[in-house]
Amino acid sequence: MSELPALDKLDKAILRCLQQNGRETYDVIGQEVSLSSSAVLRRVKRMEEAGVIDRYVALVRPEAVGLGLTAYLNVRLEKHTESHKRNPMDVFRASVQAWPEVVECASLTGDMDYLLRVVVQDMAHYSRFIMDTLLKHPSVQDCKTSFVLDRVKATTAVPV
Repeated sequence: MSELPALDKLDKAILRCLQQNGRETYDVIGQEVSLSSSAVLRRVKRMEEAGVIDRYVALVRPEAVGLGLTAYLNVRLEKHTESHKRNPMDVFRASVQAWPEVVECASLTGDMDYLLRVVVQDMAHYSRFIMDTLLKHPSVQDCKTSFVLDRVKATTAVPV
């Protein structure tokens, strides 16, 4: 990845278009931002190579695939370890990568160490994940859960 380029107003306009529809053609984007499709392509390639554009994905509605329950879990890890063991945070971070229920994990400041966004089928699935996976993890000391009642706003777009 190269150094992040300075983005001008056209780059930002292109990014806004792509965030709305990542499959939009360069012709349509060019019309939106008043550039030729080849100029849009050059700018997009430059932003991809520089890492401004990370990747392209399909956004799947969890309910449409049978995942009707979303929860946010605040997780606190144990703070002390024996010198021959790996750091609890390293062990936890590695484990989270293998848990399909966890769709987002962020390290936090404050009382809790991590915030997990978990998507599961139902309360039984959530209970199995908590009891059989999360709380059995050797680094986990405590967790607190909040369930999503309604999504007021959900976007992947960043304000450019």
